[in-house]
Amino acid sequence: MSASLPGKRDLPASQYDLNTYWGRVRQSADIADPRTLFVSSAGLESAKSLVSSYKQGHVQSMTPELWRAKKTVDSTLHPDTGQPVFLPFRMSCFVISNLVVTAGMLTPGLGMTGTLLWQITNQSLNVAINSANANKSTPLSTSTMVKSYFLAISASCTVALGLNSLVPRLKRLSPATRTILTRLVPFAAVASAGALNVFLMRGEEIRRGIDVFPSLSEDQKRTLAKEGKDVESLGKSKRAATLAVSETAVSRVLNATPIMVLPPLILVRLQRTEWLKQRPRMVLPVNLGLILTTSIFALPLALAAFPQRQATAASGLEDEIAARVNGDGMVEFNRGI
Repeated sequence: MSASLPGKRDLPASQYDLNTYWGRVRQSADIADPRTLFVSSAGLESAKSLVSSYKQGHVQSMTPELWRAKKTVDSTLHPDTGQPVFLPFRMSCFVISNLVVTAGMLTPGLGMTGTLLWQITNQSLNVAINSANANKSTPLSTSTMVKSYFLAISASCTVALGLNSLVPRLKRLSPATRTILTRLVPFAAVASAGALNVFLMRGEEIRRGIDVFPSLSEDQKRTLAKEGKDVESLGKSKRAATLAVSETAVSRVLNATPIMVLPPLILVRLQRTEWLKQRPRMVLPVNLGLILTTSIFALPLALAAFPQRQATAASGLEDEIAARVNGDGMVEFNRGI
């Protein structure tokens, strides 16, 4: 994120209105744009230099080139560390990284071994993405990460195998209904374990708190920039951390819902058509196409559910933080993605 680069002058948060849902959708679409994955190291350094020039006052106004540089920086760098997020775990690579895994989980007729392997693969990817994009003001220990990883795998596999064994026993339901429910088993496993995964991987934030900062007006930010001062943390808040992690967990479920529900339901209908019955080899390409199309639209819609730079009333946080901003003021924190 551009906030991690040197300079006292903040860039505008976005060229879109982040106070509105659709403004955040457009901003999230920029962050999730796969084209930023092809920016070279030299291109990234050039974008960082241009953004830093603005923050240091050498560039006076936002230009189309500067907005493109900010997009590159925001989609590549972690907002807390300023370092590039490992490419497969960036939000701009989320659709591509998840495509094969999702297709595997949604493959019709998976046996127990296939179900276990794909659930383990999916949770391994989730752990990597959650860890790479978490708030870094409260690091997660390796032992906690390993423990969280195995708990998430246990949860997803238990849900998947349990429902797979339960659905065939529902004799009162028609075969067609049982088929649909079977196709939706991966969604139940992914949604429950995905939310649990976020809480497990970022539990240290809830236990120790994350940094919160005063919410400043543009005039106050300009004054600090002229004085060469940084915005100092008000302290660590466990309540802000709980809010950040909870919202991230909800956004994960919102993202998984259309991806894990729409493609299997549509595929069930398509498999009844003569065209697909005569072309069984097309089931996999059609499934991949459905998942890819749904994922492209679902990701920015889910990411935009909550602002990444979250603002909340200080009165709802710990007393010592509320006292530092007179209780009625607003504070900000990085929610993570």
